[in-house]
Amino acid sequence: MTAMTPEQIAALPYRRNVGVMLANGAGHVFVGQRYDSEMPAWQMPQGGIDAGESPREAALRELVEETGVSPDLVTVEAETDGWLSYDLPHDIVPRIWKGRYRGQEQKWFLLRFHGSDDQVNIATEHPEFSRWCWLPADQVLDQIVPFKRPVYEQVIAAFGARL
Repeated sequence: MTAMTPEQIAALPYRRNVGVMLANGAGHVFVGQRYDSEMPAWQMPQGGIDAGESPREAALRELVEETGVSPDLVTVEAETDGWLSYDLPHDIVPRIWKGRYRGQEQKWFLLRFHGSDDQVNIATEHPEFSRWCWLPADQVLDQIVPFKRPVYEQVIAAFGARL
């Protein structure tokens, strides 16, 4: 797709999406290095909402698809009240989702992991992450790509007291 003007991008809608803050018993948060990035691009699990699927169902599905963690290993502890949005950098809008979206608006869920690290398996059918780790919430922001940091700040503010 060719370059898009700022006005064309501003007129695009947001893609509806869910995000998962997976916390272990120590209150540390799962982050994964994006498989499709050579540069540091860590993030928490996230993904689209399928037709007919509730955001909560999408969050549990995405968790399995990206981390191999099954729903029986987690408890849903909280969700954001509203939708949190971020805009993609203008230079990548034409390349992602065929240029149909300016960014994403996300419903986030805090899931408590009750399993063990050997039950996390990022070598899934369609891998999202090349590696992963648990981080204290106050160290997560430094690892996230800059355009997603404002959403991550809101997620940490919403769920931080529960970690």
